[in-house]
Amino acid sequence: MNNYIDTVNYLYSLQKHGIKLGLANTLEIMKILGEPQKSFQSIHIAGTNGKGSTATALSSILKECGFNVGLFTSPHLISFTERIRLNNIQISEQSVIALAEEIRGLIDGTGLQPTFFEFVTAMAFHYFASENVDFGIIETGMGGRFDSTNVIAPDISIITNIGLDHCDFLGSSISDIAFEKAGIIKPKVPVITTSKDPDVVKQLSDIAAERGSGIHVYDRDFSGSLLSINDRHIEFNYTGHKSYSNLSFPLSGRYQLFNACAAIRASELLMQKGLSIPDRAISEGLSKVKLEGRFEYVSENPPIILDGAHNPEAISSLSASLGDLLPGKKIILVLGVMNDKDISGIIEPIIHNANSIILTKAAYERSASTQRLAETINSLYGPGIKGTAEISSTENVTEAINLARSRCDKNSVILITGSFYTTGEAKELLGHTGVLSRLREKNEK
Repeated sequence: MNNYIDTVNYLYSLQKHGIKLGLANTLEIMKILGEPQKSFQSIHIAGTNGKGSTATALSSILKECGFNVGLFTSPHLISFTERIRLNNIQISEQSVIALAEEIRGLIDGTGLQPTFFEFVTAMAFHYFASENVDFGIIETGMGGRFDSTNVIAPDISIITNIGLDHCDFLGSSISDIAFEKAGIIKPKVPVITTSKDPDVVKQLSDIAAERGSGIHVYDRDFSGSLLSINDRHIEFNYTGHKSYSNLSFPLSGRYQLFNACAAIRASELLMQKGLSIPDRAISEGLSKVKLEGRFEYVSENPPIILDGAHNPEAISSLSASLGDLLPGKKIILVLGVMNDKDISGIIEPIIHNANSIILTKAAYERSASTQRLAETINSLYGPGIKGTAEISSTENVTEAINLARSRCDKNSVILITGSFYTTGEAKELLGHTGVLSRLREKNEK
């Protein structure tokens, strides 16, 4: 592996080993690397949506305290380096090359066949250990119980909301999925949840009780109240062990309130463990959060917004927020979805918000065809939907963006959503350069 492109190609070649739900490979690799995951304190975050926002917010708060903070998230939008960060700065391409070469050299000949995510998890933990991080904020890739990241012994576990996604691997019911995500709850380690589903909260509470772990539930043990919301940020008050007023969080949508509050609650629990986190670190840490692909403006003329919502829960939250975020605007919806997702569940919540609908297909083999998207719309609504919105199909994301621009007037906003692949490709096409599209991650987690 002489260069970055070769290295990333090698990493993606590991996808031939598929997705394996189990910890045996990762535990063995950790032993070979000298147990790097034991060299830093950690916070483990699972959930269907909101993991990345919560993780980034908590990382930013701890950085403001002066701690050396590692952040591991997935998927990436454009560049692989987005996945592994040190003090909110992406890992360098040179470090990616060095880590991959070292780990490959150590496991070659052992008979281990790590998956893409197992190998990348090992890279992240090894990198954090080598950089002497104080804290690793670790987001699961999928599920929790058998996720590769579940080899850490966290100080706190966080489970955000839970919805139907990755059903082929995690189960077909909310209860099944909640059980898998509850796998990150460790004995006597506090857990935070922002789930609003009473059945999920009871299930998580029962599992936490079995393991002697205190559970902190949103709207019972801590809460937030929205003061204002617009298409750039939210302002809110927080009530928990302490109260914080007039906090600003530069991610949009009512649902971001839960993610910001989970990060504050985790900070409070760390303070109970003796950590010094001044009020300033919480307010400034939250205000400095930057996260790509979450209601992100990438153009102002015309306004183009990217949102990586890619399951029914996320799309429903996005849809419910559009009245707050884009009041009175003509929404031109560019929609591209992966073939293995709940396509009707993604289309239904968002379609009636759109004045114009442009179906597209990202340059990736898992992308659903525009024909399938159109057939899904027709099966849901028949010809009636065409009376309220103009629907078109395009061959690719470039064509979709150009068509959307041609339909804009001074009151229009283009919203591109349905998949991180679609939004990532759009961002790259709009001049936000990263690794070539063909090198993007092949498992949207």
